[in-house]
Amino acid sequence: MDSVIEISSLCKTYATGFKALENVDLAIHKGEIFALLGPNGAGKTTLISIICGIVTPTSGRVTVNGHDILRDYRMTRSQIGLVPQELTTDVFETVWAAASFSRGLFGKSQNPAHIEKVLKSLSLWDRKDSRIQTLSGGMKRRLLIAKALAHEPQVLFLDEPTAGVDVELRRDMWNLVRELSASGVTIILTTHYIEEAEEMADRVGVINRGKLVLVEEKKELMRKLGGKHLRIVLEKPLNKLPVALSRFDLKLSDKGNEIVFSYDARSDNHPIEKLLSALKKEKIGFADIETSQSTLEEIFVGLVGRRK
Repeated sequence: MDSVIEISSLCKTYATGFKALENVDLAIHKGEIFALLGPNGAGKTTLISIICGIVTPTSGRVTVNGHDILRDYRMTRSQIGLVPQELTTDVFETVWAAASFSRGLFGKSQNPAHIEKVLKSLSLWDRKDSRIQTLSGGMKRRLLIAKALAHEPQVLFLDEPTAGVDVELRRDMWNLVRELSASGVTIILTTHYIEEAEEMADRVGVINRGKLVLVEEKKELMRKLGGKHLRIVLEKPLNKLPVALSRFDLKLSDKGNEIVFSYDARSDNHPIEKLLSALKKEKIGFADIETSQSTLEEIFVGLVGRRK
């Protein structure tokens, strides 16, 4: 698969001595949606800022479509759209003027049809003549995305794009992300809403303390690390679990009416059958059973926690 962004041995140490990134290696593929997850201060924004040419790396190399971000800055930056966390824009401009001006910054010729398409896709067309100061916070967030898309970038960075926005806008934005990805645009997003990454991403990268902990296909990551859980609703509450059940990874609810069994779905030892047999032997009846799998958030918390 073709890589749009290639990152090798990337390091960033600030003047204070703080190491924001340490030997990061990463390849991001054309047209994929890549979710970069990590706690506050992990290095997510620094990594994005380096790729976008905002921050200079201490060492290492980054290329965009084969062009070095330092030697070919104008070329690489013209291929990238960035939606920052902060709502920063000229409040006295109109929506149309802001998007059009952003396109011109990258040396692109005027294309009113493209600007119209972008504004319509973000439900901003009816406000195209409105001054930015009159827009709501959600509308301003939409405008940031419109400005990032105005010059038709091949790569789009979304840095916490849905922080503080309403549910309707979040849904609209993710629909747009899917459409962009389908058209061949590469999407890299950071988010604190891990359920969004779970729903949207093709691959997931986890960064912690400046180091890339892992990069994995989302489905494969959840298959490898997402344990299964079996919830058993008991017919009669228990005060405590019998000693004979101690060999199983069980948790008894506070009320004693439910047991949660955590197990590896890949095991060939048929753990559920063995547990049910043990329950029958102990004469413990149950009224209901349901299974679930670990969420991406649980996997993420576990990964970061193990590396502290």
